[in-house]
Amino acid sequence: GTRMRSAEVARADSGIGQTPARKWRNRAAETLSSLQAWEAHRPCTDCGERDLPVETDAQNCNQRRADLCEKCCKRRTERKESVLEFVNTEASYGEDLRIIKEEFYLPMQAAGLLSQEQLLGVFSNIQELIDLNENFLEILQEEIDRAFDQSDEDLMTVCIGEIFLEFVNMLPAFQTYCLQQSSSVNMLNTLEKEKELLRIFLNVSQNDNTALRRMNLRSFLMAPLQRVTKYPLLLSRIIKATTEYHPDHGSLREAKSRIESHLEHINMKTKQEGNTWTLRSFRQDSKKKREVINIEMRETALKTVGWLREETRFVMEGPLQLAQPPDGQWVKKGSKTLKFQNMQVLLLVNMKRVSESSLESAEPGPVKDAVLVLIRDKNNGKFHLLREPLRLSNCVVSTDPDCDDTFELIEIRREAFVFRDSDRARTHHWFRQIRRYSRELGSWKKRRNALPNIMISTPHSRP
Repeated sequence: GTRMRSAEVARADSGIGQTPARKWRNRAAETLSSLQAWEAHRPCTDCGERDLPVETDAQNCNQRRADLCEKCCKRRTERKESVLEFVNTEASYGEDLRIIKEEFYLPMQAAGLLSQEQLLGVFSNIQELIDLNENFLEILQEEIDRAFDQSDEDLMTVCIGEIFLEFVNMLPAFQTYCLQQSSSVNMLNTLEKEKELLRIFLNVSQNDNTALRRMNLRSFLMAPLQRVTKYPLLLSRIIKATTEYHPDHGSLREAKSRIESHLEHINMKTKQEGNTWTLRSFRQDSKKKREVINIEMRETALKTVGWLREETRFVMEGPLQLAQPPDGQWVKKGSKTLKFQNMQVLLLVNMKRVSESSLESAEPGPVKDAVLVLIRDKNNGKFHLLREPLRLSNCVVSTDPDCDDTFELIEIRREAFVFRDSDRARTHHWFRQIRRYSRELGSWKKRRNALPNIMISTPHSRP
């Protein structure tokens, strides 16, 4: 009787009689067959289209790629190849840099063929480029290894664009080297004519040292120039094979734009210095010119604040109009009485690095400092600062509903500024960003939403 009772209890609990149970089984069978039909006609995981190959070609698309259409299957192969090409060519370039140091610089230094000053003249900042290449390559290699360890055979988790943007401080180092290239080559030519021992050493190296592949020192010294001009092409190939839904797509595009702008900037500087060579020609469009101006402004701003490049984030940059109210009463009178002048403004944030060794250093830590750098429009081809940067930790930022096309920034115990953009939405965007950092860093606030002390003495309100 006990068994009977437990069966009844079980049936009472499930609430399914025999007829519903049969119906449910039929429904399950229908569901299964429709799932199988969907499975046979399921969308491609990369592009969402439903033109999967009926029979999966085992050579090209193995089981791992059975849920991809042929087009995406091919695209993944192309992406993997272009990612590996990027990393492998970075490794070959590193090898050439190592040869410059091990086979030329150090032997020439040890033999006293050139003085320290002459070595610096010929080899420029080659050590800086070696250090950067080693760090960059280490992170790239780690990412490739991690992908393979996680059975990501297509390297879809490798984000070259993101890693490249972490290493943008390579670009100024390349710039230093490229701009010194002409004088390096001239110096080498002169020294070779003057010093017979140097001439013998260079000849013997080229002919007898197998590591050099019968190439001379001049060819090796071109390696950084060739590498930096190759980046846009290599990044283009990866972009072409990366779907726009991929998390790295935006970073890849930004990386390509940043490197192209830097190459344009290097070309412009070489022309200014009267050199005839250029790295490579780019389309002269206004966006590129704008970018070049931004790079110059960033360099000016960085020099002014003296922060490490890799700890600096340029949050916003661009033209703003600025006015300094004579009596601090701008809100009551509205902005009509104010005299505005055009400025270039950069919002810079200094981030602490979480760790130095691994890619986790790509994760910026807490904000250490934030400043607004105010630059006058170009005069005689040079940028000039309006004043020293405004530290946002000492500023209060406010807006007024009656004058919503402007916002005010008061530097505590110093002066007040009124800003506006020609576009109202952009004015608001600037205001929100500046307010965010002034609140985060503000020495005047102790509570999270505390209001600034209204009794702020600015020069014009002192008795």
